[in-house]
Amino acid sequence: MLLASHPQYADLTPAQYAEGLAWLRRMGMVTETGRPVVEVSDSALRDTMASAMVPRVLWSQAAEEAKKATGVAGERALLRLLRQGGVPHVRHVAAESDAYGYDIEAAGSSSQRAHIEVKATTDPTRLVIHLTRHEFEVMTADAEWCLVAVLVDRDGKAASIATVDRMWLHSAAPADQGRHGRWESARLTVPAHALASGLVTATWAPLPHGLLPSRPVWTSQSSPLATV
Repeated sequence: MLLASHPQYADLTPAQYAEGLAWLRRMGMVTETGRPVVEVSDSALRDTMASAMVPRVLWSQAAEEAKKATGVAGERALLRLLRQGGVPHVRHVAAESDAYGYDIEAAGSSSQRAHIEVKATTDPTRLVIHLTRHEFEVMTADAEWCLVAVLVDRDGKAASIATVDRMWLHSAAPADQGRHGRWESARLTVPAHALASGLVTATWAPLPHGLLPSRPVWTSQSSPLATV
């Protein structure tokens, strides 16, 4: 009723506002509880209305903490599955240092090894990951490195698991444009064709099929996008 009757909202239709809200959620700009990821101060908003300047935008501390909590939940969920699957050696190296360039080290026999970088999300509609320069360089040098996406449910468990194709990551990562600068982090939207269900390396599938979450997700995404 407010959107339909108040003159302040007459610039767009209620359907357009609804689509805008849906887009903000897909972009990760609105949390599951409906709170904005960014906060605009009242003074900045008043200054903007008075002078048409761009408002000062601050990242929400709560949203940042929620993002970190999702990442930790994804790593722990995958650790639990690997241990339940009977993998002899499972080590959470991310709890020790960020220098490894991956989060979990898993090993079976002498030829069964995986260095797993975990990207966790709560969005089942599209898979957006942030790849750091260090992770990319480790992937390039380490044949045992793999990137695994984990969909985390509200209980902190893995609702779905997929492995991102290494060749696609190589092709999607941005290229340095000159000697005086280089990219350090890339935001990638992973297309469905670059995903393989479960945790799969070139030589090893450490998770038994019966342990794999079966929820189908990330199957109807748009073309890949990479931004620095």
